[in-house]
Amino acid sequence: MNELTTLERRGMAAISTPGGKMLIVAADQRNGMKAVMHDAPNGPSSITTEQLSDAKADLVRFLGNAAPAILLDPEVALPRVADEGVLARDTALVVGLDASGFDTVDGLQYTNFVAGMTPRKVRELGGDVAKMLWYVRPDRQDAQSRVADEIRELVTACTAEGLLLIVEILVYRLDGETEAEYAAAFPSLVIESARLAVDCGSKVLKLQYPGSAEASALVTEAAAGVPWAVLSAGVDHETFIKQVGIAVANGAGGAMAGRSLWKDSLAVSAEVREQLLTTRALPRLQELEAVVDGLLVAS
Repeated sequence: MNELTTLERRGMAAISTPGGKMLIVAADQRNGMKAVMHDAPNGPSSITTEQLSDAKADLVRFLGNAAPAILLDPEVALPRVADEGVLARDTALVVGLDASGFDTVDGLQYTNFVAGMTPRKVRELGGDVAKMLWYVRPDRQDAQSRVADEIRELVTACTAEGLLLIVEILVYRLDGETEAEYAAAFPSLVIESARLAVDCGSKVLKLQYPGSAEASALVTEAAAGVPWAVLSAGVDHETFIKQVGIAVANGAGGAMAGRSLWKDSLAVSAEVREQLLTTRALPRLQELEAVVDGLLVAS
């Protein structure tokens, strides 16, 4: 197990429920968030940065503040929600370092940092914890690969800053790989990505649901004591809470939910947005917390 420093333990506590499980509302999406703001008069492409910033502020105000932590981006949401006092004092701030999109090199996908972002900048923005996304194909990348070097470098830099880093891993289908081939490989890709990330020093993982109770147990084994949280990956709420229940029962340490909570609750209209977030998204968050803490079994 990759041991946490005292400061990293404090960060871990800040993003966890009273029951000790991670629970983070993910709201660092940019283009993806525009895409679900269904009432834009001329479509998502017409939504301005100011409108998106307003939506993110309301998402914090009416949903994120009810969670232990919220994940936000440093391009649109920050530093506004901190400077204007929108973010509640008891809600931890996780700052995403990854820029939208990715580069492709020799058939492999690589994310980029938001320009100017460093562990120190996370602190300057008021962040308690950092998050970085990497795309990984462990059947094509090993401990000597570029992605492994990037993970090791950022883990080291964050530790030096006293900042807990959540390492998010997404596996993906290669060009020329059929859907059936990818589906068959998917559980092992998630499992082996967890193993690679931990070998590179990762102390907290954010991973896709690997598909079953058996695969979840194998992820836990591969993580070797490093806590891992399930990401929602755009599935609906009902599907996600079932996945989370299975994963937590087999060793997962919590959940990080984005679109499964709010994808049908965002709007350009502030009035509609508040109504949907409070009557639709917030009850979902409360249900998810109960499942994460083992107080409710998802049916």
